[in-house]
Amino acid sequence: MGSTLFTRRQVEGMIAEGKAIVIVDDMVLRLDSWLHLHPGGERAILHMVGKDATDEVNALHGADTRLRMNKFQIGRIGSDWLNFQPPIHGGVFRPYVGDENEDSFSEGEVQQQGSVEGHYRSASPTSSDCSDDRGFLLDPSIRRRKGGSHDDLEFDLAKYPSLDRETQKHIVMKYRELDQRIRKEGLYQCCYSSYLIELARYLTILLTSLYLLHLGWYKLSALFLGVFWHQITFTAHDSGHMGITHDFTIDTCIGVFIADFCGGLSLGWWKLSHNVHHIITNEPDHDPDIQHLPFFAVSHRFFEGLFSTYYRRVLPYDAVARALIPLQNWLYYPILCFGRFNLYRLSWEHLALGLGPKRGIAWWHRWLEICGMIVFWYWFGYQLLYKSIPTNWDRFAFVMISHIVTMPLHVQITLSHFAMSTVDLGARESFPQKMLRTTMDVDCPQWLDFVHGGLQFQAIHHLFPRIPRHNLRRTQKLVIEFCEEVKVPYSIYGFYDGNKEIISHLREIGKQARIFNECRKSIIEEGKYGAQ
Repeated sequence: MGSTLFTRRQVEGMIAEGKAIVIVDDMVLRLDSWLHLHPGGERAILHMVGKDATDEVNALHGADTRLRMNKFQIGRIGSDWLNFQPPIHGGVFRPYVGDENEDSFSEGEVQQQGSVEGHYRSASPTSSDCSDDRGFLLDPSIRRRKGGSHDDLEFDLAKYPSLDRETQKHIVMKYRELDQRIRKEGLYQCCYSSYLIELARYLTILLTSLYLLHLGWYKLSALFLGVFWHQITFTAHDSGHMGITHDFTIDTCIGVFIADFCGGLSLGWWKLSHNVHHIITNEPDHDPDIQHLPFFAVSHRFFEGLFSTYYRRVLPYDAVARALIPLQNWLYYPILCFGRFNLYRLSWEHLALGLGPKRGIAWWHRWLEICGMIVFWYWFGYQLLYKSIPTNWDRFAFVMISHIVTMPLHVQITLSHFAMSTVDLGARESFPQKMLRTTMDVDCPQWLDFVHGGLQFQAIHHLFPRIPRHNLRRTQKLVIEFCEEVKVPYSIYGFYDGNKEIISHLREIGKQARIFNECRKSIIEEGKYGAQ
């Protein structure tokens, strides 16, 4: 069966029957039986149905995992693959009845062509963006969009390489050559001495917090505990991507110990949402990392009350959102001060409702995480807050200070994506171009790398998620060469300039929200008058 050659129409027919068909290395994989067993969640697979997922699979999985995928092979494709728009993205697929014209299009593809591919053009995009002038790194002001969906689309189509098959195929070929070069230079190998330095830093910060707690200097102790949480999150992120030992079980245990036992947050929740984020970055309908109503809207599309395929519900643009979004550029930093409290809610919701894998190799993660959360609230909630701090006011101050201190982490997380494109250029855009179009890096001196914890290299990380973070700076030089060669802009800002971009973007969306609110109010009033 694995040697069977399938045509595109035959694959379309199988998808129309409800089969989860994904193309990897020219192999046709049927993943129906794996959906509920996939440690990364079924949505990560559903976003790839009908598409060539070779680059996404290779970026997010190790060699052993990729080899095990062969057992799901039912055949091969005989020519270059033209992606379908996945059903979860609204693609419509026709049953296959045999002896049909292979060149006929499905409704899903026609819709896709009408929205984007009809705008193909020969563009000569500039090569990069930056907060300073360095060779092919350009001034960040050219990044700014006008804010409307049509303007955003026109901006991206003019700035980035054409979406025609040959151009995107060339980008993919060069991206795969870059991956091989990175492997040959040993950049996928973890530098464990760097983690010894990290461990020494973490222990120093934690012991300082505990010593200050012993002295009764509660507020200063809380500050150091918040810094401890901020710092250890970076290693939890590394382990979630299996970037430490590259062993699924070992890295999972490291991540659960850090996130759940030490931080009270669910690694499983984070991995479930983060895997989706890495595949369909910055798509308003699908990426949970930019779905923050009623507090933030990074696109006017959120005014529609769009349906989230991740949360499987409509994200209502309700009265609270109508009040907050016009002010979001002012509320951005204050709201992020309370970001950790929202992570507690999401973590407990994930574990209590059993939203993670219940079977397969990750079945035990939920139970280990629940144990970790109980241990966290025992040592933090009972032993530290209740037993070690004498007054309710000091307890309240300790909680608020320790949690607000982690605010810069939430800034670092949102910095890489909030001001970048949220336009979906369709299924023909290559994985590397999409990652670079929707993600920015932060320019900082090497001695400050420990403060950013690898999050300053998010564009590079999105291209190669499994590269250990201590190797990302060395990888950056190779990625810049790649971007220059294929003419895909590489966006990089200083931390200050990046924050300016976010605030500017949030302000622009906020202005649109005010106009939307005024129009809505006017329509309602006219309706009332008409009724009278």
